[in-house]
Amino acid sequence: MRTRLRFAVAIAIAMLTTGYARSASNEDAIPVPPPNPFRSAVPAPSPSKAAAPAPNPSNSAVPAPNPSKAAAPTSYDHKTAAGFWQETDDQGRVGGWFLFTERNGLYDGRLVKMFKMPGEQRVIDTCQKCPGDQKDAPMLGLTIVKGMKRNGNKYVEGSILDPRDGTVYHAQMELSPDGLQLSVRGYLGIPLLGQTQVWTRLPDDAIAPDDIPEASVGPASTQE
Repeated sequence: MRTRLRFAVAIAIAMLTTGYARSASNEDAIPVPPPNPFRSAVPAPSPSKAAAPAPNPSNSAVPAPNPSKAAAPTSYDHKTAAGFWQETDDQGRVGGWFLFTERNGLYDGRLVKMFKMPGEQRVIDTCQKCPGDQKDAPMLGLTIVKGMKRNGNKYVEGSILDPRDGTVYHAQMELSPDGLQLSVRGYLGIPLLGQTQVWTRLPDDAIAPDDIPEASVGPASTQE
């Protein structure tokens, strides 16, 4: 009886030992799977929620400049008196800028910019002593040189107005060969007794197109 019991115990121990060894070998043979990276990683944000909306081009775009204010300046023919000129006196002081234009074969020059002379308290705004439809006309835009007929580089049979006292003089002009200087001569009676000023040409873009004063006339003329 004791012999059988010992034999049974030995068999049981052998079975347990064999089972443990088998289970241990199975654990060594089957590796533990690594953690699933898709489960352990932080879920990626939804593109529909996280992505910033694209800027609306219609809202963020800089508005295009107004073509009327960015108009290109007129290109004048420098072989003629057409264009901008700077008037200076005998002492080299700048009195004003003039714009000469051609109409029906005649050249007129109007005042488009004024400069205060040394010692002047203020610039005269209107031509109080001008004759005809120019009486009390704004100085800016006032046509000073009128009716100049071109003959090559010379301009004749015109007139020039002195807005200080309203006197109208006969006038002649001559353009230099390079087109950069304009000799303007006003006189009473005969040209020999007149006075000449040499004006200097300015660039065609000296004044923006929108800032060029229109030809001015007096209030009495505008009411007619």
